[in-house]
Amino acid sequence: MREKPPRAICGGFFYNRRDINSNTNPNKEHQLRMFRFLVAALTVLCVAAAVQAAPVLGQDYTQLASPQPTEPGKKVEVIEFFAYYCPHCNALEPSLEAWVAAHADKIVFKRVPTSYDGQPMAQQRLYYALEMMGNVEQYHAKVFQAMHFNHVHVDTDDDAIDLAVKLGLDRAKFTSYYQSFAVQSKVQHALLMTSNYEISSWPTVILDGKYMTSPTQAGARMGDDYKENVANAMMLKVMDDLVDQLAKNRS
Repeated sequence: MREKPPRAICGGFFYNRRDINSNTNPNKEHQLRMFRFLVAALTVLCVAAAVQAAPVLGQDYTQLASPQPTEPGKKVEVIEFFAYYCPHCNALEPSLEAWVAAHADKIVFKRVPTSYDGQPMAQQRLYYALEMMGNVEQYHAKVFQAMHFNHVHVDTDDDAIDLAVKLGLDRAKFTSYYQSFAVQSKVQHALLMTSNYEISSWPTVILDGKYMTSPTQAGARMGDDYKENVANAMMLKVMDDLVDQLAKNRS
């Protein structure tokens, strides 16, 4: 039996690669360029359709086996588990920040810095010291900038304090917060939350203690055409729909 020529499919359109690559075609190079253009264009259309599609439980997001308690009120609790050293968290940050600002009337947003080995990290203490000082919103993006663009390493307590000083904070004041019992308690609570929510990768977002999603999960629709910026947009769309759904339940 003759093997059927391979075909590309997307959006209901089929393209026969063997026909396009045939040596009998006098315009082979032109046809190849056109084929690549069509595949790229159809990929964009498929991704756009995926972004607009209604999120599917078990595919774009999952339901926690053990829902966690949330704050009472009409606003939906949204928690991001992240790490300063994580390049994917860094890539997500600008669009997530804009999303949070756009949904401020509907959500209570929280961040939880994670640890890669389940032990307290200087980067966690750095975040909570900034939070205790009321400086997270001013310095959060600057920490990402320092670590991922200026290649500053924050592996030790001294590294974290030195970075805070470089960013413009007073050394004595920051150190007092950094070494405080309150910050150490927050770090331990973050480790407990990471365990309770069964967080194994980041960035991961939890909505109302009930649903979990991430760029990797929401972007899985793209398959081999996975693009991080598109996956981030797809996750935010999933979050849009879930926040609307959960907000109705809280009304």
